[in-house]
Amino acid sequence: MSIRRHPATAATPPARPLASGDALVLEGVTRVFGALRAVDNVSLAVVAGQKYAVLGSNGAGKTTLFNTITGDFPPTAGTIRFFGEDITALPPHERIRKGLRRTYQSSLLFRELTVRDNLFLAVRGVASGRFSPRRAGAAHPSTLATQELLERARLSHLANEVVANLAYGQQRQLEIGMALAGAPRLILFDEPAAGLSPVERRELVILLQSLPTHMGFVLIEHDLDIALRVTEKVTVMHNGRVLKTGTPAEIEADAEVQAIYMGSHH
Repeated sequence: MSIRRHPATAATPPARPLASGDALVLEGVTRVFGALRAVDNVSLAVVAGQKYAVLGSNGAGKTTLFNTITGDFPPTAGTIRFFGEDITALPPHERIRKGLRRTYQSSLLFRELTVRDNLFLAVRGVASGRFSPRRAGAAHPSTLATQELLERARLSHLANEVVANLAYGQQRQLEIGMALAGAPRLILFDEPAAGLSPVERRELVILLQSLPTHMGFVLIEHDLDIALRVTEKVTVMHNGRVLKTGTPAEIEADAEVQAIYMGSHH
């Protein structure tokens, strides 16, 4: 990707009061591991339905930030609000119940089961009555929801394929499909393009662009071409802190971002 230089830079916005349309608000979020401040006083806001990217080089704090949002590593300081509710101290399963979903860099699929079975388990895992011993029939809501996810993840033609036989990119598609189970309110995608071939990356872009407009997501990604094509707003992190926030065009053109984040790549 070519980076165009312009004199204007994207200023980092100050923290703002909670608005009615905010899906996720972080205020002064910090995560400390001993002497290391992996995430340092991060504040940002994601509007409901917004497609948002968090960029940064290795060690910038992106994945640790995701872990604070999902509850895997609760923040040492700061506040996290999800659709107006303070979830800072909630365990991960409670955040899932409230509509927060996440994919991981490492695959968490059931490799010996089929694509359809993996999606069905994801649907049942967030459904009421998920422990019912009765087998779901063809007209059962969970069965219908599974079929919808197959289509949304663009995997209908592989519904009965064992996951272990899938190409790597298809497995990442499946992970996204599983994250879509149960009508999530916001999804966190942790480097979904990592390890994908050029063809698989194009398929990923199509999949992310096809998500419903009301379904927001936050994407952390090293592939700038993907991140800037599928999102509306971007935050760049450096050394655990927010460096810049702006539109994809502003971030692409920002000289400081080029020097600190993209200098070794362009």
